[in-house]
Amino acid sequence: MDESNLLYSCMRELGKYGAVFRTNSGQFYSKSGHRISGLPKGFSDLLFIRRDGMACFIEVKAGDNKLSPEQEIFIARMRSLGAKAGVARSVEDALSICGIQ
Repeated sequence: MDESNLLYSCMRELGKYGAVFRTNSGQFYSKSGHRISGLPKGFSDLLFIRRDGMACFIEVKAGDNKLSPEQEIFIARMRSLGAKAGVARSVEDALSICGIQ
């Protein structure tokens, strides 16, 4: 499964258990050419909020794709703040990161 399909499969499954958001980080350009800054570089692909309010950050990776240094730092920082965060290479990984059995 490619990364895009995996990401949307994770979103569909997580949506059964709380609120899930696809995030965009970095810089983008509007149709008129204006630069727009999004979330910080390294921000995880998915933000999931469990029904109990716990924030979970999921970086979706297909195959043996590796995390960037910024993604590693972001995940470590979120964990240090008490959030759940990690890398999902499957839907099951995403559920596990979020503490969903």
